[in-house]
Amino acid sequence: MNILLLGMTGRVGSEIAKLALEDKHQVTALVRTPEKISINDENLSIIKGDVTVKEDVERTMKGADAVISALNTDGADTLTKSMPLIIEAMTDESIKRIVTVGTAGILNSRAEPDVLRYQSSESKRKLTRAAEEHHKTYLLLEDSNLDWTVVCPTYLPDGEAVGEHREERDFLPEDGKKITVGDTAEFVYKQLESDKYIKSRVGIAY
Repeated sequence: MNILLLGMTGRVGSEIAKLALEDKHQVTALVRTPEKISINDENLSIIKGDVTVKEDVERTMKGADAVISALNTDGADTLTKSMPLIIEAMTDESIKRIVTVGTAGILNSRAEPDVLRYQSSESKRKLTRAAEEHHKTYLLLEDSNLDWTVVCPTYLPDGEAVGEHREERDFLPEDGKKITVGDTAEFVYKQLESDKYIKSRVGIAY
């Protein structure tokens, strides 16, 4: 499979790349700073560019079978600027499958059923800008014709995969407090071969 990986220089993205390359997939990564990537593999193609630039997204998308986005908000509007370009380029190339990494804040609230977690008393964060970016991105995917999955981990400490987690469609598993970068990357990667959560958000935690 030829996987287009966005956000490879991040913590989760770099781990997803390792998993895909171990399985001998072709991985293409669009990155602004290629020098940040230390992985050297014959199946890895690095393209220098910007996910918020239409032409860069279009040329990177050619030949891809599926897309994984581990992009974060980058302290700005990277997500909401890039997702319309990603959706358009995928549609033009007839690529259906995309798995993205979101945040537990955009899952449904158990305490207040009519709102999302970041909008409710469940959220401990005073700043909601990042969650708002993820929310807008989720709505763009929901409105598309793609086979999308948004994986929503809670607190993400560094750490390897332990292979055990809980998962729940549209909600964070009850009392879920954290999940490592390693287990998050593994769960995201495995969604490429699964149709369980197509057109869904899924919360993951220990």
